[in-house]
Amino acid sequence: MSDKNRLIAVEIDEDTLGASGPDAEHERRVAIFDLIEQNSFALPEHGEGPFILALSKVERRLVFAVRDEHGKDVHTFILSLNPFRGVIRDYFMICDSYYDAIRTQSPHQIEAIDMARRGVHNEG
Repeated sequence: MSDKNRLIAVEIDEDTLGASGPDAEHERRVAIFDLIEQNSFALPEHGEGPFILALSKVERRLVFAVRDEHGKDVHTFILSLNPFRGVIRDYFMICDSYYDAIRTQSPHQIEAIDMARRGVHNEG
């Protein structure tokens, strides 16, 4: 893996994409750490990195703002969330059920909910 073609940071706008609770915030931090530890990211038409990815939501659009390691804007991608509304709603409902279950349910019930969560996650 090149030291240049990678993400060195992922920033999430808490005002527009804040975590829904402490469990979700913890999972978010772990996922970002894992991503930063081992990734490959390149924008061939925009030179070499490393890069910083900033995520935010504007209206019903997810904004991927890519900056270089010094904070200079490199490129911005905007993705409409409308096609994903149903999947996002289902995913958050299952995640809420999962977080509730890990406090009170048996390992078998937790596993069943987690399998459903993975299925919806893979669908999106």
